Amino acid sequence: MNVDFSRPVLAIDTSTSYLSLAIFAKEHMWTFHEAVGTKQSTLILPTLDRLLADAGLARSDIASIVYAQGPGAFTGLRIGLGVAQGLALAQNLPMIGIPCLEAVASLQPDSACVLAATDARMGEVFYAWFNTQTHNRLSDDMVGKAADIQVLDGATQPQGVGNAFDLYAEAMPFTGRTAMPTAADYLHLAMTGRYDACGAEAVHLRYVRNKVALTAAEQAARHA
Repeated sequence: MNVDFSRPVLAIDTSTSYLSLAIFAKEHMWTFHEAVGTKQSTLILPTLDRLLADAGLARSDIASIVYAQGPGAFTGLRIGLGVAQGLALAQNLPMIGIPCLEAVASLQPDSACVLAATDARMGEVFYAWFNTQTHNRLSDDMVGKAADIQVLDGATQPQGVGNAFDLYAEAMPFTGRTAMPTAADYLHLAMTGRYDACGAEAVHLRYVRNKVALTAAEQAARHA
């Protein structure tokens, strides 16, 4: 499917505890990015409507939708995709999924070796390696303990970016920037043309593990 970026585009990122929305239309960007915790599901549609009103638009004016594809917070990803898919199905809109770790890596541009690493909860991180000079992925998405991350063979002066470099600073293999992307960053990536669009019936999320929470016994053991 083709995307006409001269028409209004909506981007949704709910892969973390933030609710992040962006609308690009009429050569302008309208954004919302705020930590809302578990209130994403109740706030996303009212916030979207306010953002559309600020832009002088209605839901029916949206021509395409960009969404955060994961990996990320399991419930948050499903909330964002559910809203995006519902809007797209109603109007037969094209959708563009952007892998979350690629969005993180894009915040460290023009680097031959970038480790994008984000909080996966349960004491683990999501991570992957990228070359942001050539826009190539150097590894699959992975999940594990920060202390277990191995620097790629042959990597010289690797750069790091993502909130894992703050949360697990002592365990990471090297220091990095703690920056995280917003919906506006996802929208900008979609507009590069490097990501394929598809119909709402074909969208999917990127998961790298099946387990999404600790059991009660595991939580007790961890606190102990």
